[in-house]
Amino acid sequence: MQQFELSEELVSQIEGLIKANNKEDVAKLVEPLHPADIAEIMNELDTKEAQFLFLLLDEEKAGDVLAEIEEDERQRFIDSFPPEVIAKRFVNNMDTDDAADLVGSMPNEQQQEVLSHMEDLEQAGDIVDLLHYDEDTAGGLMGKELVKVNENWTVLTCLRELSRQAENLDEIFYIYVVDDDNILKGRLSLKKMILSPTSTKIQSIYNPDVTYVTTDEPAESVGRIMQKYDLVAIPVVDSIGRLVGRITIDDVVDVIREEAEKDYQMMSGISQDVESSDTIWDQTKARLPWLIIGLFGGMLAAYMISFYEADIALFPATAMFIPVITAMGGNVGIQSSAIVVKGLASNTLTSKNIFQSISKEISCAVINACICSSIIFILSLCFNLTSLAMPITVTTSLFIVIMFASLFGTAFPLLLNKLKIDPALATGPFITLTNDIIGLNIYLFTGKAILGCLM
Repeated sequence: MQQFELSEELVSQIEGLIKANNKEDVAKLVEPLHPADIAEIMNELDTKEAQFLFLLLDEEKAGDVLAEIEEDERQRFIDSFPPEVIAKRFVNNMDTDDAADLVGSMPNEQQQEVLSHMEDLEQAGDIVDLLHYDEDTAGGLMGKELVKVNENWTVLTCLRELSRQAENLDEIFYIYVVDDDNILKGRLSLKKMILSPTSTKIQSIYNPDVTYVTTDEPAESVGRIMQKYDLVAIPVVDSIGRLVGRITIDDVVDVIREEAEKDYQMMSGISQDVESSDTIWDQTKARLPWLIIGLFGGMLAAYMISFYEADIALFPATAMFIPVITAMGGNVGIQSSAIVVKGLASNTLTSKNIFQSISKEISCAVINACICSSIIFILSLCFNLTSLAMPITVTTSLFIVIMFASLFGTAFPLLLNKLKIDPALATGPFITLTNDIIGLNIYLFTGKAILGCLM
């Protein structure tokens, strides 16, 4: 399929042809486009124009396009069609995993109406089965379309079955081998099957070494497994080892992207999943909690400053370095927590190497603290040439703050992970706020002690 670089001119041209009710030219323009490009164009159109374009597509491409549309936009789009049209034109022509996602996003009553209008009862049954699984597990990700052969079959029987089963698949990644009870036994190389005599039994040529996941495996774990072993598809088995489906790489990419977006939002202090298309109220609700927490944290920091008001009045130069101390503490804490969260997410940080990682982080913190403290000592001399008391105070405080921030940024994500809480919560606003308050207290207390002695 030829690739197109979507442009405003192309979208405008299609929009103009739709308004002119020119079905033939619209169909010619979109015919060579990839379903993802068509979905992108539909996002730029209003609901009626998108319907016009969608109904010009053949049934197979229409199903692929619907799977590419963002969930919120897709729901608004399909709500404009009656259940019978949704069933016969959309769901019937989608892979079972995409169809289950589509049907699962509907209210229960609408689900039943759509399923009752489906012509392919076997596919309807598969969709109902998939709806029983949590969407964040392997069962919720998998599709029912796959190629499987019995270990007791001959190569000739397999070739016949292969041509029959392949009708429901866009691509064949792996051939899975099962026994008479549908228990997953291994995988079969297409090359080996073709090169073997037709009378050869499958049990003598299949590879028993197969990586699989169970239906209750968390979606994130599935993504890590497929990344680790460079798999384009992975079989899914139930609690007793029966083959029930497969997960393809495109579904895992979506999971990885969604998790990355969620972690990024949490790091930015957004407590809920939001999109740019969400309402102002939804976006406000997602952002407000951390802003309020930050407000109270700022008030606490202001109270702490007032507690040291007499000391600051006695040594006014201490106020000049408050922004430096708080900024450095927050930055160091975020860096440390980000490294730990990344290690936990990729499974490179485990109980076996946790102490080694902490030791490495402490060593790095010592080096950074020494270098930054040396720089601040030299710079602070420029502001106070008459006495070494202030440079010593700032240097000592900064060293302690950097060490504390690094240790806190390392330890807190590990604690959250131990408590089964998403460690991504430990980055961003929480680390910044905590290090601001504690770092400020360290600086002012250290300043009071050192300046009181030296001056």
